[in-house]
Order: sequence, then structure tokens, then C-alpha cells
Amino acid sequence: MARLTYIKNVVTLALDEKKCNGCGMCLIVCPQAVFDIPNGGAQIIDRDACMECGACAQNCPTEAITVRPGVGCATAVINAALGRQSSSSCCTVETGQELDGSSDCC
Repeated sequence: MARLTYIKNVVTLALDEKKCNGCGMCLIVCPQAVFDIPNGGAQIIDRDACMECGACAQNCPTEAITVRPGVGCATAVINAALGRQSSSSCCTVETGQELDGSSDCC
């Protein structure tokens, strides 16, 4: 699969660092290496790499992470794999062509 890049500052991912207990589950389940735990608590190190799959939020035992799954690049990847022509994604293929062929974003 082609490497995907994302439009800056559109991701719905949020982390409440006060709720984080440092368990590291977000590191384990995130397919994009968005998180790190440098000092015992999670930090978002690459927000724009988030594909909004929702794995981090679903697996966070303290509900410190929120994200609206299905609105970002994960949807575009799934739709493209299924041969669908449109998506509400902000995802682009590394060549600079939009994955879903539309010029709208979010």
C-alpha cells in the first residue's frame, strides 16, 4: 500500500494528560506511532499522523483519549480497498493525488 500523508491540523484526536495512567496501551494499539510515553504519561508526538481509526480511545482504560473514528484516513483506506469512489477523508496518497478523488475535505 502507498504511504499516506494527511492534511495538517484536521485530526479529531485529543488526549487528557491528567487522566492518563501511563499504561502504554495507546502505544501498543496505534498503527501510526502517534503516541509516546517519555515521562510516565502518554503524549501525542505526531497528531497529523493519526488516521482516526479509534483503537487508542477504545483501548484506553482511563478514557484519556478521544477521537471520532471513521471521519479520517481510516475511512479513506477502507473505501479505497473496497473500490468505493468517495469518502469524507482528508487523506492523500504520497504522490499528492487525493485518495478519494474529491477536492473537499472534512
